[in-house]
Amino acid sequence: MLSNNAYTQEYFDIMESLGGDIESRRAAYDYMKNSTAIVHHQVISTSFVPRLYDRRTREIMRATVETTHRILCKVIEHYLEDPDYRTIFDYDPRLAELILVPRGYDAVLPFARFDIFLDEETGEVAFCEFNGDGSSGMNENREITNSLANAKTFQEFARRHKVEPCELFDAWVEDFIGIYHTYKGRVEHPRFAICDYLQNGVVDEFHLFAKKFEEHGYPCCVCDVRDLTFDGEVLHDAQGQPVHAIWRRCVTNDVLEFWDDSQALIEAVRAQKVALIGSFAGHIVHDKQICEALFHPKTQAFLTDEENAFVARTVPKTRYLDSSEIDLDEVRANKDAWIVKPTDAYGAADVYAGCFQTQEKWNEIIDRFANGAAGAPFLVQRYITPYKTHILEPDHDIESLSDEEVDRTGAMYNNLEGLYCYNGRFQGVFSRLGPLPTISKPMRGITAATIWVDE
Repeated sequence: MLSNNAYTQEYFDIMESLGGDIESRRAAYDYMKNSTAIVHHQVISTSFVPRLYDRRTREIMRATVETTHRILCKVIEHYLEDPDYRTIFDYDPRLAELILVPRGYDAVLPFARFDIFLDEETGEVAFCEFNGDGSSGMNENREITNSLANAKTFQEFARRHKVEPCELFDAWVEDFIGIYHTYKGRVEHPRFAICDYLQNGVVDEFHLFAKKFEEHGYPCCVCDVRDLTFDGEVLHDAQGQPVHAIWRRCVTNDVLEFWDDSQALIEAVRAQKVALIGSFAGHIVHDKQICEALFHPKTQAFLTDEENAFVARTVPKTRYLDSSEIDLDEVRANKDAWIVKPTDAYGAADVYAGCFQTQEKWNEIIDRFANGAAGAPFLVQRYITPYKTHILEPDHDIESLSDEEVDRTGAMYNNLEGLYCYNGRFQGVFSRLGPLPTISKPMRGITAATIWVDE
């Protein structure tokens, strides 16, 4: 058994010994209200109680990230090299062509976040999904951690234990710079850009990273993909300044949606006149088809026995929601065992856990998405029951409550851990929790600070 629950109980005990530490909770909430932890114009919801992880947890997560990165890099490389292997995937032809454009630098999968369910009783890991270049949450973790720094409960816990937060900014900036220096078309004094379709992006986070690049000596702008221009030799940002390398934060389904308005980026990538970090090959990881592809005999043939055993142990059974792939009557009849997902989306859009649906609603969901009825492929995946952690719910109403009215008992929330992978190295955790079977912001999901204890 991991020590995380004991640490959390100790944290609650310290808080209770301080009369609930209401003053610190009010201060932390006030900090968050005025922070840069903003997603789609809203300050994120968080808990005053951080996720406290022990040394063994960190080692489990590190081993998971390194093994997963190695496997996914093999899949990407085989896709790029073997036309026959590509046949097991079903991509939009435009995207399939972009995936094959040479990236020109060493890193196969520069940036990713692997979302897992960790059973803190057994240490067993099960994947929720793999996320590529559009992964976010780094600034949420930073700001929540900052909000707790002066809390009396946290300070007393830190007096008793050695504590360490996750560092998710400088580490990536340094990795990005290192990757660029392996780029075949690198220039001596490059300018970087962080690019997305900004109405979909976590823009405050982008600007913080741009500032970090500046601090490391590299000019960097935040740019909407649609504002880029290309003259056949040089890509330019909205101000007409040259762009030599892009951190691609735009997910590929958005590129397809805004295809005509994205041609400057696409043409520059095709012409190999800009370092796109990561390349469009990252879509292979982002698209949830990967969960089925990992079990395909053609994939198992190039993975080691150890890697195939890891996949079998950690990746839930995943099939297309199609009568040619799976018994749809069995999926209907056993709704609590399944979750339905689109192959290519983000933000938990159109994700439905059967255990959260009535039988009538579940049947409607199957009818709506099965056999391509929605016009896009959907998957059905074995539902993993998340591990629950004692947490304080968000203090949204703390300003209108007296100290005596503020809840001090907390609640049990489901966990979803996002493991950041920077060029193959485990760097930290995006700790999300929620009261419902699907853990996401639309489903009352929250974020907690991630703290390593007694390393």
